[in-house]
Amino acid sequence: MRRGVRAARTVLAVAILLAAAATASAQPGPAQAEAGAETGELLELLARLRAPGGACNAGNAQAAPFAPNARLDDAAASMQGGAELAAALQAAGYRATRSQVITVGGALPTGRLSGLLAQNFCAQIGDVALREVGLWRSVNRLWIVLAAPFAPAVNLTREQIAEQMLALVNAARAQARECGGKPYPGVRPLRWNEVLERAALAHSRDMAAHDYFSHTARDGSTPAQRVARAGYRYRATGENIAAGQLTPAEAVAGWIRSPPHCANLMGAAYTEMGVAHAAEAQSRMGVYWTQLFGAPAPAK
Repeated sequence: MRRGVRAARTVLAVAILLAAAATASAQPGPAQAEAGAETGELLELLARLRAPGGACNAGNAQAAPFAPNARLDDAAASMQGGAELAAALQAAGYRATRSQVITVGGALPTGRLSGLLAQNFCAQIGDVALREVGLWRSVNRLWIVLAAPFAPAVNLTREQIAEQMLALVNAARAQARECGGKPYPGVRPLRWNEVLERAALAHSRDMAAHDYFSHTARDGSTPAQRVARAGYRYRATGENIAAGQLTPAEAVAGWIRSPPHCANLMGAAYTEMGVAHAAEAQSRMGVYWTQLFGAPAPAK
């Protein structure tokens, strides 16, 4: 009986000690609290420099405070070990469209650090395209990584894309040019076709969702087969594709530079066109464009 009581008391004492240890580990220690406070101060300092009226705000009222990002913290920590910025971002799993790093030596008080950053790094801090931040401080050095996350988007409506694409393509077709050394005379303008646009959108979405870039779709279909499947009866059809461009002008310029795409664009047999894009941040290229040309078959 006494042995059982002693054993129970021993178990209870161990449980109390374990609970106390768990509670202690859950509470931030002095070093953790100090690091957290310092990070908060640095973020506030960057926000003040960037805010309207701040030393690094060139009259841009839209400069929001930097959003902290743990992966950028990891990238900054990697740079402490000597990694270059691009390698540090890749190792941290952060995909950026733009990035900058600021390094400051010495454990400067906030007032002096503010002046140093304002004097030497306003171009980076005031860049509204850079929206996220990571921080890392060693004993005598501070790393600040600023980045714009990879978030591909074409900031145009469907109607605006159709209008711009048609204008750009018809302007290009109006001029004689060489495509891969072969001369092409100026040809008649195209008109927009919504069936071709729908077929183009389906292929762009498939490429974006499944991260591939090809005229042959995952189901093995060719451009001509996809056009017919969409309900377009043609006597002539062709396809251009592009990836990575964020505007119609960039996509059309790329097609003109590519001999086979240029030849398609200058094709005298075509009378109609439809173009569509799809965006997917998890894909390699981000934005995928499909341009379909057609000449309808004569009515029966």
